[in-house]
Formats: sequence, C-alpha cells, structure tokens
Amino acid sequence: MFPKLDPILHSELRLAVMSILAGVDSADFSYIKQQTGATSGNLSVQIDKLSAAGYITVEKGFKGKVPCTTCKITKAGLDAFENYVNSLKEYLI
Repeated sequence: MFPKLDPILHSELRLAVMSILAGVDSADFSYIKQQTGATSGNLSVQIDKLSAAGYITVEKGFKGKVPCTTCKITKAGLDAFENYVNSLKEYLI
C-alpha cells in the first residue's frame, strides 16, 4: 500500500512555499512570491492555510515604512515536509 500524502502539502504552491522555507531561516512574502511566480492573492491564501495547519509562522511588520510579511517553517512543518517527501519517494520506487 502507498502511504497517504498530507493534503495540506499536496498542493503545488504550498509545497513550493514549504520547499523554500525548509532551506532558509525565514523568507519574506516578496521573495516567496518571486520564487514561486504566484499572484499576491493566491500566495496569501496558501500561506494562511500553512499557518493555520501550524506548518509555518507568519510575522507582519515594517521595513522602514513598507509593510513586510515574514514566514518561517515550524518544527511541525519541517517534520510534515520531511514525511511528505519520504512518502512521495515510496510512490517513485
């Protein structure tokens, strides 16, 4: 039997966001948007879903007078991401 894939991570954009965050300490919204090519609205919705699942934290602040949203992967998010990758590997073997 194939392992069940996490439905939160089984989305192209959410998986891309998690892949980015797994490799950095944190990333701001603009960087994630640039790397994924997503629209602001779609990215915002997907970040909210990852945050609600406890997979990332989101901090809103300012850089000077410009609003800045920073995302960081949580321990639970990193564990879920690693489990997802390992489960996906079983589909490919």
